Amino acid sequence: MYAPPCHIDVDWISFDPWRITTVRHDYARHPLLQMGSLAQLAERLDHRDQTFSFSGAARANANFNSVALTHPNRHDTANTLRNIRDVNAWMLLRHVQGDPVYRGLVDEILDGIEPDLSQVDPGMCYRAGWIFFSSPRTVTPFHIDRNHVLLLQMQGTKTVYVWPPDDRIAVDDGARGHFLDCHRLDQVHWHEELRERAQRIVLEPDMGVYMPLTSPHMVEMGDEPSLAMSVSYNTDASRTRARQHVVRERARHFHVGLPDIGRQPAFDAAVSLGAQAAMRVEHWIGGHADVDGSRYAAVE
Repeated sequence: MYAPPCHIDVDWISFDPWRITTVRHDYARHPLLQMGSLAQLAERLDHRDQTFSFSGAARANANFNSVALTHPNRHDTANTLRNIRDVNAWMLLRHVQGDPVYRGLVDEILDGIEPDLSQVDPGMCYRAGWIFFSSPRTVTPFHIDRNHVLLLQMQGTKTVYVWPPDDRIAVDDGARGHFLDCHRLDQVHWHEELRERAQRIVLEPDMGVYMPLTSPHMVEMGDEPSLAMSVSYNTDASRTRARQHVVRERARHFHVGLPDIGRQPAFDAAVSLGAQAAMRVEHWIGGHADVDGSRYAAVE
């Protein structure tokens, strides 16, 4: 399928991979991001158990790991897409890089930024894509992610509340380590007073926001249905940071206290090297540590 050239505008002069950054883009006109193509993708992914949805009754304090059970969407995937304005639901197409057609779109977006990104944050790996459909006034619960995220708004508006990746009041390092080690969000808790600390970003079509690894965030949709796509990835630096969090999480199990990340850079570097070696051994004997730097994230 022919797609006219699209691009993402990033201020690379001031870009810092550990700072939240707004961007501009023109991917809303891409043929693969029109409802006809997306409905076909949703049908394919539904058969592979790569769709995830919940009722719009869920609010910021819902646990993302269990929200589909605590607030089930009573509509099937096809009906949710056809009637997204009225069904009061939130739906995600997961790991679209696993689809041969949409893997090309993920690569198109990330190939467009990788040459500039690699100058400040090299080693892009674990590429993935995610497409979100949301009814008016629904909420994406408060959570963190285990990768850098570039969220691109295509239709509708939303307000993104986001906190820096090292904000230990919004989410403490213990919860970050637990999440990165176990992929569980049960230690990530929403408190209404956190709004006062948030960077508040209103996204309209052709706007987007870059959020570093483990940046806490929560999203409230506007008065129209919302369509958005995010592309995620890791880099050499984000994988190092993740290993540092995991080491501290595992040390806590043995009641060993380690200094906070960033307090002693030489110690952090040694921890990262030791963790990398240990995780390679774990991977070799049958573990699942992310140690190989694969181009694409595994479809889970």
